[in-house]
Amino acid sequence: MTDQRTSTPSGAAPGAETATGESAPPAGQPTPARYPVPFLSGQSGRTDAAGPEALAQGAELVHIAGFSGGVGFAGGVYRREDSIKRSRFIVSVAHAPDTATARAFIEAVRAEFADATHNCWAFAAGPPGDTARIGCSDDGEPHGTAGRPMLQQLLHGGVGEVAAVVTRYFGGVKLGTGGLVRAYAAMARLGLDGLPLRQRIVPARVSVVLAHGRAGALRRLLPAYEAAILSEVHGADVECIIGLPVEHTAAFMAAVIDMAAGEALVDVLPPAED
Repeated sequence: MTDQRTSTPSGAAPGAETATGESAPPAGQPTPARYPVPFLSGQSGRTDAAGPEALAQGAELVHIAGFSGGVGFAGGVYRREDSIKRSRFIVSVAHAPDTATARAFIEAVRAEFADATHNCWAFAAGPPGDTARIGCSDDGEPHGTAGRPMLQQLLHGGVGEVAAVVTRYFGGVKLGTGGLVRAYAAMARLGLDGLPLRQRIVPARVSVVLAHGRAGALRRLLPAYEAAILSEVHGADVECIIGLPVEHTAAFMAAVIDMAAGEALVDVLPPAED
């Protein structure tokens, strides 16, 4: 992406990711236990927040196949279109759980609309409002008129792990810098309007070691904490690895200790590697 420029919003964390893909330090803010992320066709996950049937009027879900000479993006894409002073604007939005996925999506849209005047983009590959893994580009528009206003909309839109590309076909009427800022911000908002969502639940793992006679009581505790047994080993005691939402961890551990009258070993395990 050497031809692309990056605008970092004011207030962004120092070192936040740029278009060149430089690594970024943590943003220094706690990660929420659960938050909405895009849920698009072809992805696995729950649709308890909203599903494809909740699409805004005029929106469509598409897939972008791989393309020659680059990394393909095979995920679902939410797309809407508008005309502003004779210029045709198309916004494409995708789930971006990491920067590599965001970049693959951006390159795929750029290849799909290679004849467009501009393919401006922004992504925020973290929880809503988090600035640790962000990037944006004006792609030839005047500096600060496209990528930055798009990124600001993504950061304040209440959705995490999201990337957007706004494609423009120039219609012969110049918008001016103020008009461009408004147009690209409006298209980013349009891309979030009606976007199908699901809740991303941040997981945790807890190790529990207790007597065989208390295994049944342990199982009865699980539903109240949205927990499940990931593995179970029977020896002198029962050793279980329990998976559950991170916000329930402390209460679950306290409940296990109380249930076992203090005769249990309970520890939080490191996050599982993907």
